[in-house]
Amino acid sequence: MKKELRQAVLSQMKTFAGREKEQADSWLTQQLLQSAAYQEAQVLATYLSMPHEAATSAFIKQSQLDGKRVLVPKTYGQGRMVFVDYDETRLQKSSFGLLEPISEDAVAKAKIDLIHVPGVAFNEAGFRIGYGGGYYDRYLADFQGRTISSMYDFQLTDFEPDSHDIAVKELVVYEVHLR
Repeated sequence: MKKELRQAVLSQMKTFAGREKEQADSWLTQQLLQSAAYQEAQVLATYLSMPHEAATSAFIKQSQLDGKRVLVPKTYGQGRMVFVDYDETRLQKSSFGLLEPISEDAVAKAKIDLIHVPGVAFNEAGFRIGYGGGYYDRYLADFQGRTISSMYDFQLTDFEPDSHDIAVKELVVYEVHLR
């Protein structure tokens, strides 16, 4: 069920492009920047978005201009993930084809105020379907800070979470007008 849902939503994400995607991404970035979760965070973790995901580059840039410490994920085998300081000059492609930091200097989970969590599909309660590796569910299991996700409305769908799934606390949803 999750696998089929992931594929269906991913194909929608990959066809959503052009001017409306740019407008959606800009709106989502503004909503993130205006959120209390962001305003109150000093150290925040986000991700380096793929072309079909809501873009994070403007969010990262503005966070740095606002004096925030910005972290991005680095993944290892067995679903292990850490967050390290973002440095756009020190990135490499991971085995998944994603850009990742070269640095291995993990920032302690307790120092992170906010995690901007990626995902493919979400339900109204904030549970998510990611890319299937379980990295974020494992990481968030004992995370005490705030979590937020930004998405297009077609990523909002109905499904039953698994017992190990961890809900994101806040969802920012852009209503897509053209289908």
